[in-house]
Amino acid sequence: MTSFRSLPLLFFGALCAMLVVPASGSAQWLNRYPKVAGYNHHVYLEGYELPLLTNGPIDPAPSPDGSRIAFSSRGWIWIMDLSTGVAERFSKSGGLDSRPAWSPDGELLAFVRDNDHDTQIVIASAVSGAELSFGDTPAIDLDPAFSTDGSELFFSSASAGDLDLWAISTATGEQRRVTTERGIELRPQPAADGLLYLAKSDRDRVMWAPATGGPATVLLEANIASMARPALSPDGSSIAINWPTQEGWELRLVNREAPDPSILLSQGGMPLTPAWGAGGEWIYFSEADAEQRMVLKRIRAVGGAIEEVPVHVWNWGEPTATLRIRTTSVAGGPPVPARLNVLDGKAHAVIPNRSAARFDGQNGRVFFYSPGVIELTVPVGAATVSAVQGLATPEVTRSVQLAPQFITEVELVLEPVWDARAAGWTSGEHHFHLNYGGPYDLAPSDLVPMMKGEALDIATPLLANLHNRFGDQDLWGWQKSDASPMIRFGQEVRSHFLGHVGVFGTSQLFWPWVWGPGYQVYGADDRANAEALQHARDEGGIGYYVHPVQPRGIERATPWAESEWSALAPSIPIELIADAVLGDLDALEVVCLWSDEVSTTQVWHRFLNLGIPVAPSAGTDVMTDFYRTMAVGTARVYANTGDGLNWPTYLSALRAGRSFVTNGPMLDFKIGGAGPGEIAAAGSTSWTLTLGSASAVEGVEVLVNGEVVWSGEGLDSPGSQDFSGELVLPAGGWVAARAVGGDATWPAMANYPFAHTGAVWIDEVGSSDPEVARAAATDLLAALEVARARLTQGYGDTPIPTLLARMDAAQRWLEERAAP
Repeated sequence: MTSFRSLPLLFFGALCAMLVVPASGSAQWLNRYPKVAGYNHHVYLEGYELPLLTNGPIDPAPSPDGSRIAFSSRGWIWIMDLSTGVAERFSKSGGLDSRPAWSPDGELLAFVRDNDHDTQIVIASAVSGAELSFGDTPAIDLDPAFSTDGSELFFSSASAGDLDLWAISTATGEQRRVTTERGIELRPQPAADGLLYLAKSDRDRVMWAPATGGPATVLLEANIASMARPALSPDGSSIAINWPTQEGWELRLVNREAPDPSILLSQGGMPLTPAWGAGGEWIYFSEADAEQRMVLKRIRAVGGAIEEVPVHVWNWGEPTATLRIRTTSVAGGPPVPARLNVLDGKAHAVIPNRSAARFDGQNGRVFFYSPGVIELTVPVGAATVSAVQGLATPEVTRSVQLAPQFITEVELVLEPVWDARAAGWTSGEHHFHLNYGGPYDLAPSDLVPMMKGEALDIATPLLANLHNRFGDQDLWGWQKSDASPMIRFGQEVRSHFLGHVGVFGTSQLFWPWVWGPGYQVYGADDRANAEALQHARDEGGIGYYVHPVQPRGIERATPWAESEWSALAPSIPIELIADAVLGDLDALEVVCLWSDEVSTTQVWHRFLNLGIPVAPSAGTDVMTDFYRTMAVGTARVYANTGDGLNWPTYLSALRAGRSFVTNGPMLDFKIGGAGPGEIAAAGSTSWTLTLGSASAVEGVEVLVNGEVVWSGEGLDSPGSQDFSGELVLPAGGWVAARAVGGDATWPAMANYPFAHTGAVWIDEVGSSDPEVARAAATDLLAALEVARARLTQGYGDTPIPTLLARMDAAQRWLEERAAP
């Protein structure tokens, strides 16, 4: 028997001595939670592997005697009597509690507690609820599971750098490291004769490690299995697993000793976190409904119909109240959509009864959307409500006291610092993914409340591959064009090796979606990204590079300081320079959460200095089906469309560079009466600039040919300010305005505030200053040489005459302009 009182303190504190080095600051978002060694894309780790906050049951764990089932909902652990459907709230912390696991005797529950920047394992008495924990170590700890005899607790921990499996004795506190492989290991499922677990490195694999020792064997594997989780049957013979396919998700049954072929239990939908019932008759799982509420379900191991396991009563264990939140643009006025963050008296996130909540990984805040009026169930006592609408609205916060059995209404008035539509600007976001293997299967219409809450006019979600799966193809051609918000699908074409290209405004998909080194199929294709860019032009659309410059390991005085060019060159996509100088590039994603704005502008400015009219664009690159994802539209472009709000007008303005890009600040810049994408005369002329921001921004600048010719202090609080001055413009080149620096806070979700206007051209579009152009060509030649070396090394002995010919042509073009 595992006794709660007999568990030694050493057991709960043993991991405190295991330390990891925290991730250093960076110019682009890299990670919120402690960095896991050897894991390149932390956005995937945090999106796929960390706990979920849902408004229905997730992570079901049937009790050993089969009478109850534990699960997570609203960020707490609940235990439900399966005979009555009454769920009792078990945990009441301010953190996110999830992934419960019973001890074999049913006396203990182990689970994960998430404090918004780290996770730890908590052990609690299943009778009294009294808690002990491992302590708050500076490492990610996940997926507790007791051994079949209760003598050990297995779990996943990054205490030694990467996420390995560990086991700790419940009697002595002695710990041992179970796995040491490269990559991450999760979801331990102990059996008497071995251990089942999930391993992720170059591929995702379900593994079996025999108790007698020897190497672990691969039972199943796939590329990016995302939310797949194996569950071992009570007798250890079978594995239930939710598994992704090209057609969607399946729930399958696998024989542990002979895993191929498997048995299909269900197809369609998106079953999550499967778990076996005590006797092995039932497999429980969770699945989101059309309103993104998690529903507990089960199916017999022998197959048959799926049954819902309803929760008839939610017993919170304390009085609750109803909080009605009303957001308006003027006091007492009609309701307006908003993004909300609500906390109870313990700073626990409150979420709605319908629709999914999400987690802002930059600021560590749970958020959701309201159509203007929404009612929430909240424990009585204090509650704090915060609201914004898009990037132009400063955050408004109200605190209220809630009484039991009463409806308390609170109104928050949201007043933007700048009215973009009244000034003739249309907002757009051109790089995010509707569905990307997360816990929800979204429909395009699910974007509408998000866009309204973000005051976003136009969005082009991009279809993209999850390695060898090409999702959401059935949505190609779907569009909403009747009124704002407007939606039309685009595509992300991914030669990982050459650089990712975005395409939108086209009627046909580009094929292939992927090629180049790193892919098993099309890996030797001698194909240029220019094919996808030309496809966009042929169909009247726009082609652009996405998340282009992601510097690593470069020391800078501040995150928004410029990098040394020689250090930056290896971070530039291999084909970007050739595509730009050969005239194939329409736009560049200057603002993106996963790349660095200042570093990207260093490359973009050199294109402009050569008279190459590349327009700025912006996109978040978020996955809207994730729980852990920043808000759509928190990186965006504003195009000057005047009174028009339609696709043709918007695309024309965007292509011409009549725009500015931002992750927060707003810029309205004119010089000689001309705005971005237009033409100003050389010589002495006046300029005006309006800076608006919903949060502080450090500085604002006017640039001529990439050099700062005027600078001023930004804003130390939300508001707007007008600037003006006189300049003498040279005979050729471009002018732009930029705002940058400071701490990004809500409504922003970026590392630092940044905005940049498109180029105002001097005398004619594509003009340049010969001396400035010569310097730009020299710099790009050096970076092109780095790109050529990476290209030839990556393709090895594979003949690539097409790609090398483009490199040669770009080199000749630049050499002509670099010559004295």
